[in-house]
Amino acid sequence: MIEARGLTKRYGAKTAVDGVTFTVQPGQVTGFLGPNGAGKSTTMRMIMGLDRPTAGAVTVNGKPYAAHRRPLAEVGALLDAKAVHTGRTARNHLLAMAATHGIATKRVDEVIDLTGLQSVASKRVGGFSLGMGQRLGIAAALLGDPRTLILDEPVNGLDPEGVLWVRNIAKYLASEGRTVFLSSHLMSEVALTADHVIVIGRGRILADAPVAEFVESAARKVVRVRSPQATELADLLKAKNAEVEDVEPGLLEVRGTEAAAVGELAAASRIVLHELTPVASTLEEAYMSLTADAVEYQSEGIAAVAAATSHLEGSKA
Repeated sequence: MIEARGLTKRYGAKTAVDGVTFTVQPGQVTGFLGPNGAGKSTTMRMIMGLDRPTAGAVTVNGKPYAAHRRPLAEVGALLDAKAVHTGRTARNHLLAMAATHGIATKRVDEVIDLTGLQSVASKRVGGFSLGMGQRLGIAAALLGDPRTLILDEPVNGLDPEGVLWVRNIAKYLASEGRTVFLSSHLMSEVALTADHVIVIGRGRILADAPVAEFVESAARKVVRVRSPQATELADLLKAKNAEVEDVEPGLLEVRGTEAAAVGELAAASRIVLHELTPVASTLEEAYMSLTADAVEYQSEGIAAVAAATSHLEGSKA
């Protein structure tokens, strides 16, 4: 279990993490989400004792990380896959870590097999691809058979098979009663992996809820309606205070009412429907809606980018 209470980190005048309080429960996968610069990595570094909080405290399995006598058996972390001696082989890197805790060589071989590193175990880490480096980082995190796992962007650089492997092992470890805390920018993957999400923006907690509850509460409900009498139906729906978007001829997207109500209104008005579909919201949509005002580095919209590109091309002519 990870417990943060009033956790704060300031760098001079900048507040990276602003009084966050949360609990990461064992027995489930908790996704840690937030825009770039939101405070995710800083929070994870404070959990691991790599950054000292300006205020507040955080414990892992009941103690600050530094207070554990055998930390690898308590917490396994992947924070920076490149933080290894590039001249060592993968196996020697893991053996060196194992030696600090009296972990048997057999366990080193087990995590090498588990992470699919058998064919590159005797190769120097400096020549590893990004994906192989991630696998080595996960192997190191698993080395002490820890009760808690903290993984920062664990699927970064992995191929589809590797992504699926991370998903399955995270779920398996959580099913054993372990605490699994992972961050990712791949919303589709978090939706498939996590049971619970904590969302941070500009250093503050924006949401802390089960995935299904978060999606339900943060996203807007949409009903897709296709009809040869779409214009007539749109007028009727607007009269009922529904929000109607004319997507294309014959196709409407309706907000502010339920699919059943749309169907009943169409039937009462003898309007033919070719489609009546409640559109399921996604984790990505809910996340984007919630963090829209918490993004530190805003990108230009497509229209603005296109206009700028057109202007540049025109000036070259």
